[in-house]
Amino acid sequence: MRVRLDVWLDVACLFRTRSEAQKACKGGKVDVNGQRAKPHREVRPGDLVSITRPHGVKQRVAVQALADRHLPKPDARELYEDRTPPPTAAERELRQMLRRAGPPPAPPNPRQRRRLRLVRGR
Repeated sequence: MRVRLDVWLDVACLFRTRSEAQKACKGGKVDVNGQRAKPHREVRPGDLVSITRPHGVKQRVAVQALADRHLPKPDARELYEDRTPPPTAAERELRQMLRRAGPPPAPPNPRQRRRLRLVRGR
């Protein structure tokens, strides 16, 4: 059986959609066996997949089985073995700080930009 990397990442529930998996592969966020992987690369059992998540968090999984059709989540999790090392104390602290900070503020909308221009005297 031959399975594309982007399809396997989607079926294994490591990404929400296949297009998200494709974007991650094209953006250099996915490595297979230590090499940058393109979405069309074929995966095999035993391959080590490394995914770079936001804030530099790396997730490492070993391919256990292949599937090209969606499965229930509990079955999909059996397609891989999670080998991600537990976070260090410094990483846990950084995650807590990021959670406390909350999402970044949204950019001003057109009305707010006009008011800012008036306040600044432009």
